Amino acid sequence: MSDRGGRSRDRGESPTSNGDAADALAPEPQTSSAAVDDEGATTGRLVVVCGLPGVGKTTVAERIAAHVDGRVRRTDVIRKELFDDPEYTDDETEAVYAELLARAREDVADGEAVVLDATFADARFRTDAREAAAAAAAEFDLVEVACDEAVVERRIERRDGISDADFEIHLHFKELFDDVETDRVLVDNSGTEAETFAQVDAAFGGPAASEEGSDSRGDRSTAVTDAE
Repeated sequence: MSDRGGRSRDRGESPTSNGDAADALAPEPQTSSAAVDDEGATTGRLVVVCGLPGVGKTTVAERIAAHVDGRVRRTDVIRKELFDDPEYTDDETEAVYAELLARAREDVADGEAVVLDATFADARFRTDAREAAAAAAAEFDLVEVACDEAVVERRIERRDGISDADFEIHLHFKELFDDVETDRVLVDNSGTEAETFAQVDAAFGGPAASEEGSDSRGDRSTAVTDAE
C-alpha cells in the first residue's frame, strides 16, 4: 500500500510491533551473476511504478509489463504473503520492500523484465531500486502515476480489494510523499483508460505487445551505469 515510516499508527505505516521483522526477512546477499547477451551485456530490465495510493499504479504497471514482456510485483501482494494480519508498521514496510527488491534482483539477474508496483513514497526506496538496477539490469525506468483527487476518491470505492488503502490514506500520504527529483515518465491517470494507455504506449514504444502480438520495448529507458 505505502511506505513512509515515522508516523502514528492509523491504517498506514506506523511505529512497529514486529520489532525483528525487517531483520528476519532481509534478503540474502546476491551471489549469482546477471544474465548476459552474446556480447556480454546484461539483459534484465527493471521498471518502478510509483505514486500515491489509489492513483492507478496497477493499471499502468500491467500495461508497461505488456510492453516489456515482464512480470508485475506488488507490495500489496507481498505484504499479505509475509504477514497474515498486516499492521502496516515501519518494520513491516522495511521487510516488504526488502523482499520486493530481493525478488526484483533475482528477476533481472536472470535476464527478465520486472515492473514494481508500489507507492515508493520514501525516496530512499526509489534509490534502493535504482541501485539494484545498476547492479544487475541493462535498463531502468522510473514511472510516476498521478491522478486528480476527485477521481481517486471515486475509483478507490471500487478498487480490487487487494490494497487496504482508502481515501484517507491517500490524503495522508499526499502530505508525506517525497517529490520525485530524478528523471521519470509521468503518467496522468485522471482520464479514461484509453488516454492512460496512450501515454504509456508513447513512453514505451507504441501499442502494447499484447495488442501487437510482439514485444514493443521502447526507447525511453535509461541505460544503467551507476546509481543516483
